[in-house]
Amino acid sequence: MEQNRNLKKNAQARRKQQTKEEALLWYQFLSRYPCRFRRQYVIGNYIADFYCHKAKLVVELDGSQHYDPMEQENDRKRTAYMESQGLLVLRFTNIEVLRQFRNVCEAIDLAVKERTSFL
Repeated sequence: MEQNRNLKKNAQARRKQQTKEEALLWYQFLSRYPCRFRRQYVIGNYIADFYCHKAKLVVELDGSQHYDPMEQENDRKRTAYMESQGLLVLRFTNIEVLRQFRNVCEAIDLAVKERTSFL
């Protein structure tokens, strides 16, 4: 899979400046998940919030800026590119992570299990 090397420094900076929702999902679930996830992973010309290579799974958390029509179009293009690379993209809003954390974790777990022979 292609990576834009110029985005690597940006991705590293984002790991240090994660949102509270990203931190919650990472520290309470994904960092401990038996199948390895990476944070702020470069895929082509995009940076995925979370990526699991084994499951070919991208998890994106969308804040309020994603309700803007222009951002929604950018999200559609981003998802289409990632899907063209054989990846499944799961999108959750920040509100879902905060209010329905267990459901978000279960959806991620199910996707990993469906896409791998894991667990």
